Amino acid sequence: MEDDFDMPPAEGMDEEMDLPEGSTYMKVGEEKEIGSEGLKKKLVKEGEGWDTPENGDEVQVHYTGTLLDGTKFDSSRDRGEPFKFTLGQGQVIKGWDLGIKTMKKGENAVFTIPPQLAYGESGSPPTIPPSATLQFDVELLSWVSVKDISKDGGIFKKILKEGEKWENPKDPDEVLVNYEVKLDDGTVVAKSDNVEFTVEEGHLCPALSKAVKTMKKGEKVLLTVRPQYGFGEKGKPASGNEGAIPPNANLEIVLELLSWKTVSYVTDDKKVVKRILKEGEGYEKPNEGAVVKLKLIGKLQDGTVFIKKGHESEDELFEFKTDEEQVIAGLDMSVIKMKKGEVVHLTIAPEYGFGSSESKQELATVPPNSTLYYEAELVSFEKEKESWDMNTTEKIEAAGKKKEEGNALFKAGKYVRASKRYEKAAKYIEYDTSFSEEEKKQSKALKVTCKLNNAACKLKLKDYKEAEKLCTKVLELESTNVKALYRRAQAYMNLADLDLAELDIKKALEIDPDNRDVKLEYKVLKEKMKEFNKKDAKFYGKIFSKLTKNGTAKEAAAEPMSIDGNGKA
Repeated sequence: MEDDFDMPPAEGMDEEMDLPEGSTYMKVGEEKEIGSEGLKKKLVKEGEGWDTPENGDEVQVHYTGTLLDGTKFDSSRDRGEPFKFTLGQGQVIKGWDLGIKTMKKGENAVFTIPPQLAYGESGSPPTIPPSATLQFDVELLSWVSVKDISKDGGIFKKILKEGEKWENPKDPDEVLVNYEVKLDDGTVVAKSDNVEFTVEEGHLCPALSKAVKTMKKGEKVLLTVRPQYGFGEKGKPASGNEGAIPPNANLEIVLELLSWKTVSYVTDDKKVVKRILKEGEGYEKPNEGAVVKLKLIGKLQDGTVFIKKGHESEDELFEFKTDEEQVIAGLDMSVIKMKKGEVVHLTIAPEYGFGSSESKQELATVPPNSTLYYEAELVSFEKEKESWDMNTTEKIEAAGKKKEEGNALFKAGKYVRASKRYEKAAKYIEYDTSFSEEEKKQSKALKVTCKLNNAACKLKLKDYKEAEKLCTKVLELESTNVKALYRRAQAYMNLADLDLAELDIKKALEIDPDNRDVKLEYKVLKEKMKEFNKKDAKFYGKIFSKLTKNGTAKEAAAEPMSIDGNGKA
């Protein structure tokens, strides 16, 4: 009935929990006041579950109304037909709107309603006297949830058929729907089955996209749509099989969500798009370094197939190791987001494909700057062993191996991939409490090397804050590590923290006075400090000049602001 999960009401919870006034928990035979206007409720029979109707919901009840002396004035039971109304819309007396929203499905209760929440001083002649207190024996049979999904009264959604599971489509997803659109007078102006569209791109009118994002698979709803979510002030002329929609027309739309394809962006720049054609099994996915086997078809925009593997025979499956540059980046990055048995359609921009180069593939040549289209099924994968599955010796060996891989990638100028290798190496030996003393020594040396090398990667990638953090971690392990001081100084210089950079340079030279790299960096730092001081002098000179012109200062000599306290540049 709800779009999200509500907390079950319980005794003692306050009004901030979005419960009706007063606690809704009652024992059979108990009577409580609801709110502060004199409405009383006595529980006759408990209902089912925890859900209660909300304002806007269409409720169905049986009731018997009596005066306090027992005189019956109305009864749906006598008529043999339940009474239906919309809750909270003023269609019934206020006591009903307040009381029935506290009831659960199947619940039976007697409400004692004071005149101010019933028919007031005038009553309702001839059956209800003036200023009469009334009693209603009410059974809540059922209700249909009606939600204001636009939060401004523009789209009301009434569920006609419940959907499956709990997921809803997201903006990038491709949905498949049936719909029928009517005007207020019942005229059908549009009807279509098996229509597919992308949620964020929309279809027909804004209400459809708004509504499908609140629906579950198989759900069928009735939408009451105001003009701002329909066709607005202009309306829509008749075309083809669709009728004309007048300006400022309210619409009723029956919408059924048949299914959808989950679409996600593999890369932050949205240049690798993954559409799930068939859901996979379980939750496990390949990790970096996993060996994967795929059924794969690769096509160009014009439909030319340039690779086809695994469709004739299982022996021809496409196999590669992830994160090893054995395939194009877009395919590599997509596969580690797949589950076993998952079938996807991938759209890969040239930047994540073969780029600006021509590439001869198995069945055709891929021209430069080609967008690629793959259909891939992850048949199986074998994950690279994780640290928690290793003993201490294996962890140290794995860390050493990843460090060497990182070194090779760094020398090749592949700093992003090198950084990932160093990070993985450090993770293998992050927790060393179970290591022997000798293993702890090896582990510490590896940690220092990996963090220092990773800091070098971050400097190349201009991620100076991360470089500074990595060097600081090394210095926590080895306070006199010259490389860590040197690289942290470089990071500080690029972050314009010249004071801190000078401290690290000076400390490094105290430890290793003949270090050529550190000396050269100190010269660069001094030049930066001179340049900084000149800019300061110019800036403050302008300020003092303005003050003098305005008569607020008689004489002002603008001297350079020194970086350190002794006036040295």
